[in-house]
Amino acid sequence: MAEEIIHVVMLPWSAFGHLMPFFKLSIALAKAGVHVSYISTPKNIQRLPKLPSNLLHLIDLVEIPLPSLNTNLFPKGAEATMDIPFDKIRYLEEAYDQLQHPVRKLVSNWLPNWIICDYNPHWIVEIAQEFHVKLIYYSVVSAATLVFLGPPSNTMKSRFSLESLTSPPKWVTFPSSVAYKRNEAVAFFNSVHQETGSEVSGIERLVKVICAAKAVICCSCYEIEGEYLNLYEKLVGKPVIPIGLLPVETPQPQREKLYGSGPGSGSGSRTGSESAIFEWLDKQETKSVVFVGFGSECKLSKEQVLEIAYGLEASKLPFLWGLRKPDGACNDQDFLPIGFSERTCERGLVCMGWIPQQEILAHPSIGGSLFHSGWGSAIETLQFENNLVVLPFIVDQPLNARLLVDKGLAIEVKRNEDGTFTRYEIAKSLRHAMVLEEGEELRVKTSEAAAIVGNLKLHQDHYIAEFVKFLKNRIKKEI
Repeated sequence: MAEEIIHVVMLPWSAFGHLMPFFKLSIALAKAGVHVSYISTPKNIQRLPKLPSNLLHLIDLVEIPLPSLNTNLFPKGAEATMDIPFDKIRYLEEAYDQLQHPVRKLVSNWLPNWIICDYNPHWIVEIAQEFHVKLIYYSVVSAATLVFLGPPSNTMKSRFSLESLTSPPKWVTFPSSVAYKRNEAVAFFNSVHQETGSEVSGIERLVKVICAAKAVICCSCYEIEGEYLNLYEKLVGKPVIPIGLLPVETPQPQREKLYGSGPGSGSGSRTGSESAIFEWLDKQETKSVVFVGFGSECKLSKEQVLEIAYGLEASKLPFLWGLRKPDGACNDQDFLPIGFSERTCERGLVCMGWIPQQEILAHPSIGGSLFHSGWGSAIETLQFENNLVVLPFIVDQPLNARLLVDKGLAIEVKRNEDGTFTRYEIAKSLRHAMVLEEGEELRVKTSEAAAIVGNLKLHQDHYIAEFVKFLKNRIKKEI
């Protein structure tokens, strides 16, 4: 008699730094024969990459309309954090909490084997308990970040003071400098304590979900974060399962439209502007180009864009810059230095709006990346043996930067005491990583890490296979 297929429900928070890791895990589980129901809002699902045709029978993308709010402060059509200003995210959270009613109905109809959820939907705890469905918490941040936060208790809450944020936790005995700098701690402290659209704070949501979960899974591996994974399992007192780094297969041309400029699920062909990018890359020398990109969530100021631009110019290195228009800019050029395009046109390319980042990072002419040190972007960059120059801004990015520097896998751009950075430090860091002799050790470690991060067999056949085995075994034990 054939073994019954496991049914897993995916419930990510409405931010693309969460939606994409859940989507990638869905694909990995489907490849292992697991049936996945991925729940989000219509616009978010439309902006996901195209599903592989051979997995369509195992992955259901389930759209639930986002409840409308009676407020002029919530932008029309906004369904993800990238669509709204940071200080308005509480309204998105308020709308997202109302999804619990249709989600409850779906769970009652499906009675899945497992629900894999994010930190935000704390209400899924009661739903899972009501219908006797097992819950798993999926952390999209690094294991080092989880260790920094500590066990899911009052201890975790106490980490969110300015003093505690600036030092490694007392329970870390191995060498580590993973902590926030003063200016980063102030920004993070203010964001954590901002007004929310719910009586339940973000930390309380996280604690509630972790405490109710049968296990915690993490996009990580023992080869990169073994000491942190082992320590967090001791801190949390339940299985902490690395699911691997979910590296992408060699990217094919696709159109993941995060900025609303076309169809969402991809046509498999390039637009004129995308073709121009790769025609330009094809003309560059192998591993010579720096890719510069700060993602969909990180909104740079005009002053920050200017310093980065001057730094790129001073570095004398070829660069490809995926740039979003900063707040306050009137058009696509008034925030770049006067004459910048003319002075750098022979070795640089600035692309406004959405660009196919994975496909660009995989191009043989890319040799390094200047980015915010988001965990997903770090994995993508390392996979293709590109040197990391990190300039962190928000949430877990500073902690990731410290981890990567500790591991010898990144150069962090030095900032002033007030958190500002200069063009000089941008240029200095880029040249160190890409061409100077003192960066040779970084380049060697990057090559060694790429062999691990890009090992598809390790992550799919070992880590995902072990996770699926855990899912099956726990079901059998409780039958």
